[in-house]
Order: sequence, then structure tokens, then C-alpha cells
Amino acid sequence: MLSEQPLHEIQARADDAAASVAAAFARPLLGLPGTRLAAVESPAPRRLLPGPWHYWWQAHYVDALVDAALRGAPDAVGQAHQLIRTIRLRNGLRATNWYFDDMAWLALAVARFDALLPSRPVRRSDDDGAPRRPAARRHPRMLAALTEALRSAHTMEFGGGLYWNRRRTFKNTPATGPAALHFARSGERERSQALIDWLNSSLLDAETGLYLDGIKAGGTTADPVVERAVFSYNQGPVLGALLELGGPANLARAAQLIDAVHRVLTHSGTAVLVTHGTGDAGLFTGILARYLALAAVSPTLPERHREQAAAMVSATAEALWAGRTKRGQRTVFSPHPLEAAERHYPGGTGVGLSTQLSAWIILEAAARVRRGHG
Repeated sequence: MLSEQPLHEIQARADDAAASVAAAFARPLLGLPGTRLAAVESPAPRRLLPGPWHYWWQAHYVDALVDAALRGAPDAVGQAHQLIRTIRLRNGLRATNWYFDDMAWLALAVARFDALLPSRPVRRSDDDGAPRRPAARRHPRMLAALTEALRSAHTMEFGGGLYWNRRRTFKNTPATGPAALHFARSGERERSQALIDWLNSSLLDAETGLYLDGIKAGGTTADPVVERAVFSYNQGPVLGALLELGGPANLARAAQLIDAVHRVLTHSGTAVLVTHGTGDAGLFTGILARYLALAAVSPTLPERHREQAAAMVSATAEALWAGRTKRGQRTVFSPHPLEAAERHYPGGTGVGLSTQLSAWIILEAAARVRRGHG
């Protein structure tokens, strides 16, 4: 059921999550002014050098800031621009890395950010009339580098799909799904459709209606091996690509996918989405919720499936909010929506970025659903 809370309260919850993530995790890189990254844990240990580098978590931090900017949150655009610049700085002054799924996530986030900005830089003036440089600029070179890397990973080994990393032994949904969505949004619709067709023929599980994890070389055997794990986040960007591409076949598959998510990836007797723990997996369900929110407000889907998607986002957000705890002025969310945060993070316990970022993304998704239904 869609939340009965008014829009301003739902947006206030998203604001609270955004402020809590910023307070707990955001900090300059090596103390450099004008830089911004998120630490992977809070409290962060004191180090002379930067801590572990979780490139794809930072990409989703950008995406969450874009979500906030789209509902008018102050400072979100400036923070996202700082973050994008600092990702490149922390990554050795380049946009690309070893993992194609990482690059697909960053391409999606940066493209969404660039779409927020005017086509020409806005020249603002100081009080004395002297022009100032704008707070944020588009990133065409970064997007071009990321897109070219993703194209290079799309080959016909295993019949199509995208490689996971530069070792090129494993093709999977985590890379192929977001890449398909990026290509659909950036105008390479034929390539995007080819990737979706490959996912449907190679990794769509007939029993559950969900997408399996990947396919890899069989080692000593000639036949490739399918990795049959099912994760919530793998369904999200595929759903987004199906909606972006449109057409009867894609939209029918999108509706079936929403049904499958509701049947398999929610807690029994509820519309609350299952989660996968902490670490990398702590981000998974937030990613799914972002794309369910897109489905919930899509006029191309039947009303039943829009309402089904909306209910899953809303119920998960409500559960997370109900189970939250406070650390001073900061809110901490549970990694499991139906369990209290205090159970997992008692006083003095460290908190990982991924679960808190996921909760924020889910609350932003709930705000998007409410705006679309209000």
C-alpha cells in the first residue's frame, strides 16, 4: 500500500537520510578543499592515506544526490559535482577502472547529473558584477571514456552480453543490466536491445522470472557455467532498460519482472523487499527500489503493475523508517527493514556506508513515488 504520509513528510525523511549520510561519511579527500568522497565506514579510522576504494559505492552516492536534486534539495547539485570530480581524482585522474559494472554505474550517475545542468554554463556575477565560474559543469569527456570502455566489453563470446571485468572470463547481469540502460539513455538503442535480448535468452530464470547472476567459462569443460545466484539489484537496471526501450515485448517483460520481484524478493505476507546484508550487498536493494520507483510512475505500464511497484517501494521505506535509531543528530537505518537498527548497530558499533546509502536511496524512491501519485 502506498504510504499515507504527505509528500512533505516523505521528503523530510529523505532529507534526514541525506544529512545523516553526509554527516557520518562525507569528507574531503586528504583534506583537500573542494573535494568530497564518502568513507566506507563510520566512524572512519584515522589514516594518513585514503582508505579502501569502493568506486561503485561512490557512483551510487552521486545517484542519490541526483535523486535529491530532482526534488529540489538544496546543495545537492554542488555536492554531486564535487563528488564526481573527486572520484576521478581518487581514481588516478581517470574515469575508468578494472570493473565494467563499476563503470556502468558511474556512467548512469554522471549522465543523470549532466542532464540536470543547462546546455551552456550559467555565468553568475558577484555583487560587484564580476563573473564567477558556475558551481557545476557537465562531464562529456568522462562519459565518453566510460561509454567506450563499456562498448569494448560487449562481445559475442557466450553469445553476447558484457564482461564483468578486464580479465574477460565472466559475463554477468551486474555489468550488462546497467550498461543496457546507459546505452538506451544515450541513444545506442540497438546495442541496448541486443544486451537485453541476451539477458532474456541466457540469464532469465524460467522458474522465478528473475535474472541470474552470470555465465563464465567452464574451466576444464567446453560448456559455459551459469552462476545461478539471484540478487535484488540485478533486477533493477534491467527493469529500467526495459522501460526506457519500450515497445510491447519489453513492456510485457517489465510487467512480468515486477510480478516476479513481488513474488520472490519480498518478505512473506508483505510488500517489503528482502535485503542481502552488509558490505557490497548492503547496496543491492536500494538499487532495485530506484528502478521500481521509475516503474511506479511509468505511464507505459498497466496500473496494476505500477501500483505493485509503488507498494514495494513504499512498504520498504516505511519499514526502514519505523526501525531507525539515532546517534546524536544522525539517523541510522537497519540493514534488514523488518528488524530494528538498534539490533544490528548497538551503541558504539561501526556502521557501513552501503546500508545507509541504500536506505537513503529507498527513501528517495518513496518520495519519487509519492510525487508521481500525488
